[in-house]
Amino acid sequence: MVVDTKQTKTIGEHHVAAELARRGWAPALTRDGLERTDILAVLAEGTERRLVEVQVKAARGAKMDSISWPLGSKSQAPSLHEREYFVMVAIPHDLHDHPRSFVVPRIHVAAAAWIEHMNWLTHPDALPGKRNAPVERSRVLLRTFADYEDRWDLLEVDQSTAPVLLPASFRDLALSDRVGLPPDHEWHEGLPAW
Repeated sequence: MVVDTKQTKTIGEHHVAAELARRGWAPALTRDGLERTDILAVLAEGTERRLVEVQVKAARGAKMDSISWPLGSKSQAPSLHEREYFVMVAIPHDLHDHPRSFVVPRIHVAAAAWIEHMNWLTHPDALPGKRNAPVERSRVLLRTFADYEDRWDLLEVDQSTAPVLLPASFRDLALSDRVGLPPDHEWHEGLPAW
């Protein structure tokens, strides 16, 4: 099955907009070309009127456990402010199955993309010369974000105070010289516990 990437992007963005609206957010899709933001959303219920920026990454697959998202250097760049989030959407080929959503603060995405790629690239079991893809070509597997599934509540807290739900092994990798964190990542100032 040939996948139309523009259709995949459209499915993901409209799915996220609908899920936000179901939860009391007023979502607005941005025009193509607005870097880092696909949806601006205002929490319409309550008195705070919180505003967040959401970048949607959508991927299709026949098997959920094989879905991954490309998260290159732009996705690994430092945050511009505390209210930047990604929603990763896993879209099954089977129309009877529903898309799955993973709500992840931007600083968590940046760390995950770097850690997963650098661990793959520098893994001691890798044959010399066989793995040479640069970090700009990193991909993150669905299982890495599994604990962020349907965590729409994370949009209601600033990303620096959001719980880190990455696999526990990623913390050890972030502390290691072999893997570490992206340059300029916020966690260089202090790695949170998870």
